[in-house]
Amino acid sequence: MSNGTPLGDFLRARREALKPHDVGLPEHGRRRVPGLRREEVALLAGVSSDYYIRLEQGRENSPSPQVLDAVAQALKLDAESTDHLNRLCLAASQRPHDWGEADVSPQLLQLMEGWDHTPAFVVGPALDIMAGNSLATALHSGFDKFDNLARMVFLDPAGRDFYQEWERAAHSCVAEIRAAYGHDPESVRIAEVVAHLSAQSPEFAALWQRHDVKSKSQEGKHLKHAQVGDLHIKFAAFTVNGAPHQQLVVYQAEPASPTAAAFETLRSMGTQPKQARAEATDASM
Repeated sequence: MSNGTPLGDFLRARREALKPHDVGLPEHGRRRVPGLRREEVALLAGVSSDYYIRLEQGRENSPSPQVLDAVAQALKLDAESTDHLNRLCLAASQRPHDWGEADVSPQLLQLMEGWDHTPAFVVGPALDIMAGNSLATALHSGFDKFDNLARMVFLDPAGRDFYQEWERAAHSCVAEIRAAYGHDPESVRIAEVVAHLSAQSPEFAALWQRHDVKSKSQEGKHLKHAQVGDLHIKFAAFTVNGAPHQQLVVYQAEPASPTAAAFETLRSMGTQPKQARAEATDASM
């Protein structure tokens, strides 16, 4: 993913995203580097320039919590980015040992399938779709495959029509994978997804280099399904108990709303993604 270290890459990206006036420093003449200089970050953080350079170059492996807090403040990191910074400094032995792929529990599968009026699905750290109920499958029937949210957003032609706020969806996907990467920089699956999307999508590659961090939260979405039209949904994501690398994503519609009626139509249609429909057709021949 990079020739540097995860910590160094993150610090460099966040430093280059800031201008001197963002942190109250004067800006004189033409600057040879984008954003802040390393020496300016060191000054703001109250550490020596040599120490900060070693930190960014990966030659300082155990910065104190006080130093990390000072650097986070100097770079104007928010709470999620500060947590990400601290995770990147953890040794491999300090990282969670269960941060990997695992099957979705039968209990969770049964629970989701019982929500026949609410799309629900489980995603892994790289935004792979690990399981979904029937309505979630129907909702994403315009895509070639209901397999990975980031691939669907960036590479599937249906993505830009389905996500009416495409740029917001794109930024969210990349920031969510970046947040998961902070938990497990050695993840083979995250590396595979990032490499594939970076090679196929310049937009993904550019966003990945920004090192923005944001986990899934609760917000609204504006989607458009080819068969039932506009959908205005509420969205929430929950960490799965016993499997912290999995997240349960739930879409909800306001009661008695056009979106609720559209969900009911999708439920009755029982539509599937294009690949699933093609496989079903082949099997019947």
